[in-house]
Formats: sequence, structure tokens, C-alpha cells
Amino acid sequence: MSVQESHGKAGRTDATMRTPMGKVRKFGPAGSGTSDFWRQRITAVAMTLLILPVVVVIMMLLGRNQAGAAQILGSPLISLVMILFIIASAIHMKIGMQVVIEDYIQNEKLKLVTIMANNFFSIAVALAAIFAIFKLASGV
Repeated sequence: MSVQESHGKAGRTDATMRTPMGKVRKFGPAGSGTSDFWRQRITAVAMTLLILPVVVVIMMLLGRNQAGAAQILGSPLISLVMILFIIASAIHMKIGMQVVIEDYIQNEKLKLVTIMANNFFSIAVALAAIFAIFKLASGV
């Protein structure tokens, strides 16, 4: 019995001498998740900084009618804080749900459709909330 026969297939190439890490290194995200990671952390910090003013505004809005809400939200500073919080929340929600979808849905077609639906839903929620703020702030 020859040395090649005793150690496996005859005619092995040097490419099979790679380590397991070397074989899989070309697969995977290759660092593409880093931007989402940082974007999610930045939106979390933004929401943390904005939560106190948003809670104060919501407390001021409690028990008010539409005219009272329009008066409070008519302030450019209050409207800006609310819109910034909505944008940060929508981006944070989109990234968080996308991570869950990518981790738990195995079917590639279903994953693609679900990620698209997540994107559309996040945009729709953000636009509806921003439109409501603009409408109340303008008094229309």
C-alpha cells in the first residue's frame, strides 16, 4: 500500500491542506454587519438622549384637545425633538427587526420578502408619525 492510498484519496491537491477557517473565510458577511451595528448603537444613544424631552412633551399633551396639542406642537423646538425621536426610533426598529429576520428565517425567498416588508413598514410608520406631527404643528 502506498503512502497516498493509506492517507486518503490519491491525487490530493494542496488546496485541501487549508485549515477549516481558511475554507470558510470567503463565505459570510465579510464585515457588512458592522455599519448596521454602529447605526443601531447611534440610534440607541439618540433615543436615550431624546427620551426625557419626549416624555415631558407627552405629559404636557395628556388631557389636551386637538387645539391644545397643536399649540404645544406648534413650537419648532418641540416638533423637531419629536421628529428626531421618530426618525431614530424607526431606524432602530428597522435594524433590530432585520437582525431577527436574518437570524431566524432560513428560506431565502421568505427572508427577502420579509426584509422588504420590514423596510416598507418602518418607512410607513415613520412617515405617518411625522405627517401627524406636521399636521398638528401647523394647526390644520
